[in-house]
Amino acid sequence: MNEPEFLAALRTLPLHPGARGLRDDAAVIGGFVLTTDTLVEGVHFLATDPAADVAWKLVAANLSDLAAKGAAVEGVMLNVPLSADDWDRGFLNGLRGVLAAFAVSLIGGDTVSLPVGAARVLSCTAIGRDAPAPSRTGARAGDALWVTGTIGDAGAGLAIAQGRAGPAALLAAYRRPQPRLAAGRVIAPHVRAMADVSDGLLIDAARIAAASGLAVAIDLGAVPLSAAYVRWRGEDRDDRLAAATAGDDYELLFAADPDWTPPPLPDALPVTRVGTLAAGAGLTLHHDGEPVPLPARIGWEHGAAV
Repeated sequence: MNEPEFLAALRTLPLHPGARGLRDDAAVIGGFVLTTDTLVEGVHFLATDPAADVAWKLVAANLSDLAAKGAAVEGVMLNVPLSADDWDRGFLNGLRGVLAAFAVSLIGGDTVSLPVGAARVLSCTAIGRDAPAPSRTGARAGDALWVTGTIGDAGAGLAIAQGRAGPAALLAAYRRPQPRLAAGRVIAPHVRAMADVSDGLLIDAARIAAASGLAVAIDLGAVPLSAAYVRWRGEDRDDRLAAATAGDDYELLFAADPDWTPPPLPDALPVTRVGTLAAGAGLTLHHDGEPVPLPARIGWEHGAAV
């Protein structure tokens, strides 16, 4: 089964009201926001990635889901397989760094062992509070679709981690993402739907549209690229398409009234209008006023044919 098929099957089971129909990246229960993510070696990170960076990414990916709900962070819980002493100590150093960087407390978790040679599997659950908690389902026809920051840096960073030459800034975007917690607190009260860009701008935009019962059109020419990405790869249509399908950006993607103007965000984080939601269904792309065919792969999806 692929990911959408499995989720559809799960929706036939008894669901807690806080599960939001399993159409969001977080549950909302009793004033708390709960989210969980798992990183698998060889799927979400490379065996050659430093252990400290894996710890950072594990926590940051979960904090990004809280950012998309506009939540303040209560704490995190971890499930970690003990493996090699040097790796475990490196992981602890990275964990100490990411918790300090975002003022997050550890609540608890579990440690396990793995068979010799098995791929590492690590899980984190993040708990937030005081959240407006916009879901993926609240967008309306005519809404504008916005994204914070820049797109594609992490995808470029993965290629660099795999051996291509490139700048440290792009490698860092892949290994040490920055959850937009402060920006999420500012944005969330004013928007109708919001998620983070974890699997790729296009697929995450399509998920917001589908959850809201709408169609979405994306302007590839508006997709914000960093100067480092443009120098490393370029900024033509194919470069923008690669950025928009790569994933691991952990920026905020949100739908708001077309007349709404985003307020200034913390640290002068840029925000860019990249699309429009409309009645209908599906995803369409255009660039310089011309329609663009959808690529075979619009982002990361577990269980999908590669």
